[in-house]
Amino acid sequence: MKKEESRFAEANLFEGMTSLRAVIHAMETGISDRKILRVIVDRDRQKSRAKELAWLGYKAKEFGFEIVYESEEYIESVTVGSSHGGIIFECTARTIPSLEQTEALDGGFWVMIEGIEDPYNFGYALRSLYSCGVDGVILSPRNWMSAAGVVCRSSAGASEMLPLLVCESGNPAEFFKSRGYKIACAGIRDSVSSFDADLTKPLLLIVGGEKRGISRTLLDAADMVVRIDYGREFGGSLSAASAASILGYEVMRQNRG
Repeated sequence: MKKEESRFAEANLFEGMTSLRAVIHAMETGISDRKILRVIVDRDRQKSRAKELAWLGYKAKEFGFEIVYESEEYIESVTVGSSHGGIIFECTARTIPSLEQTEALDGGFWVMIEGIEDPYNFGYALRSLYSCGVDGVILSPRNWMSAAGVVCRSSAGASEMLPLLVCESGNPAEFFKSRGYKIACAGIRDSVSSFDADLTKPLLLIVGGEKRGISRTLLDAADMVVRIDYGREFGGSLSAASAASILGYEVMRQNRG
């Protein structure tokens, strides 16, 4: 993991067409201020990817990035994943605005994921949350967006298409409460089943990582602690990505229509 994080942290190197489409979508919609510097294509795959490269050439003119062709050996030497399909690209860093400087958070569904230990699980959680319609994600100052390429790949591009805010100081739960949101923390002690909890919007859902969980400050500010009931007796806990997925879809179910 440390090897992969170190490779991606400084270079902002992304892999694959799915990630590329997501970054371009974020540029088009203004969700992110990240810019593509250059796209590197395996020269031996030009024919098989002709249709995608034609579209990419149009976008390169629109957004001012270059397309260069390199050998498969070069691409393999600078990547770790195997799902790039012969396309990688270099980007600028993304500015993540501060929660404390944000005003428009009316009536939505936001999630804070606290303490996830690796970028893959973080990306898997973002993928599920994006698919169930979350309005945005709150990050702690220590988060995995320094390994943005890894997170983008594991989230199938969701990390780039989601609004992200970072909480630099203070208590995000209190911030959302002051704007009329309910605060729900995932947990077991003194909890209510997610099937019985009121998870209607506006809602901030807080999910903790497997090792560190949710901080006492956030738990004390919560309106409810919500648990995920199992279908049989089981002493283990779900991963943070799985918990975020299950609770996210329960929020979607309760807010249908």
